Amino acid sequence: MRGRSADYERLLRTLLDRNVEFLVVGGVSAVLQGAPIPTIDLDIVHERSSPNAARLLAALLDLDACYREHLPGKILRPTERDLLGPGHHLLMTTAGPLDVLGTIGAKRDHADLFPHSETVTVAGSLCVRVLDLPTLIRVKEESGREKDAQGLTILRHVLEERERRGK
Repeated sequence: MRGRSADYERLLRTLLDRNVEFLVVGGVSAVLQGAPIPTIDLDIVHERSSPNAARLLAALLDLDACYREHLPGKILRPTERDLLGPGHHLLMTTAGPLDVLGTIGAKRDHADLFPHSETVTVAGSLCVRVLDLPTLIRVKEESGREKDAQGLTILRHVLEERERRGK
């Protein structure tokens, strides 16, 4: 069903089943690392090679993905060529909203961000890479968006608590 919160497990499972190389960023990354913040979509940064873009497109087809913003009466779907660029693809899927991002922050792409990620287990069996909290904070600071600035206090507090506990 369209227009609801994301089914994160289904979205992640579909991406993993198609062997898509991606990092979870944004609100879900923060939540998976203990931040109590609300989020309704899944944000990912994908590796933008042609083979990975083809795998990502296959996953998006499985999820019946289309752009959330479109002309009335016209459904627009991403193409492999679209996914090779640095832009943002704000999609609605049968599993809810999914934001596929080529770059974030100061134009950081998958290669820039991967060394600043860690693996977490979701739903007991899904191993996904998430952007670490220090880098997530830095990226949100770089974005300059009011929406991101509002959550920074919470993210900094969670990071301080994790560091205090030695995690």
